[in-house]
Amino acid sequence: MARKNHTLLTEFVLLGLADTLEQQITLFMLFLVMYTLTVLGNVGMILLIRMEARLHTPMYFFLAVLSFADVSYSSTITPKMLVDLLSEKKTISFAGCFLQMYFFITFATTECILFGLMAYDRYVAICNPLLYSLIMSRTVCLKMAAGALTAGLLNATVHTGYISSLPFCRSNVIHHFFCECPPLFKLSCSDTHLYEVIVSTITGVNTVGTLLVILTSYSYILFSIFRMHSGEGRHKAFSTCASHLTAIILFYSTGIYNYLRPTSSYSLNQDKVTSVFYTVVIPMLNPLIYSLRNKEVKKALWNGITRKSVPSFL
Repeated sequence: MARKNHTLLTEFVLLGLADTLEQQITLFMLFLVMYTLTVLGNVGMILLIRMEARLHTPMYFFLAVLSFADVSYSSTITPKMLVDLLSEKKTISFAGCFLQMYFFITFATTECILFGLMAYDRYVAICNPLLYSLIMSRTVCLKMAAGALTAGLLNATVHTGYISSLPFCRSNVIHHFFCECPPLFKLSCSDTHLYEVIVSTITGVNTVGTLLVILTSYSYILFSIFRMHSGEGRHKAFSTCASHLTAIILFYSTGIYNYLRPTSSYSLNQDKVTSVFYTVVIPMLNPLIYSLRNKEVKKALWNGITRKSVPSFL
């Protein structure tokens, strides 16, 4: 009977974020502005890096890929959320739900790995500057980025494939504003405890693995910075690393809270807030973090505005 009901299920109902019309309109205006800034900021960052020759380095290549991941997974969630805020019936088809989940997991995993790759890039640049161009060649960078995306696709395939095969015989109402793993587990009439452990394990391996790369890289970086005799060199290295570390803290803190804490402490309302943070807020903030604290990006942007530089596409 569970399998039969699961087969007949054609759509889910998303409860969304607000209960009253006034709240829905307020959130719609707020998130519309934030999503617009997300698209403009990330697409603008990608175009700026492509057009400005001085930004054709591995660090900015990974930053462009990060911007692509940011705008992609935000676009997977936010447009549907904006439509639902103005809709009386907030439904999503069965296929649409898991397609949304698939792309969200793909780009979120890709971004997680990218932070580790960016930390390794800074380690090579600061600790092994003479070998930097050899180690971080164009071919190597392309393979790293492709590897991050492939890992995201594989992770999404495993998660989405399993969850979409679960029998949903209790309800089709998702207590969330998009299709995410934890609230969907709540709707299944089968025992999902084992797979919840598997999800936490896979997420933990991915998160801990990249965090180890980040912590190891920055341990060597800090040691090298303190050994520098030039105050200007230390300041430049700190400035570059500070932007990266700020973005890492914002991304990992919300992700760890949502996916690696015990299921017994799962709270629907709290998780909605943290989900808004890493699906809407962080993708908007990342371009600001990397541009406002980066002199090269600000100079390239100023040159573009004043038309002092001639575009030269990669």
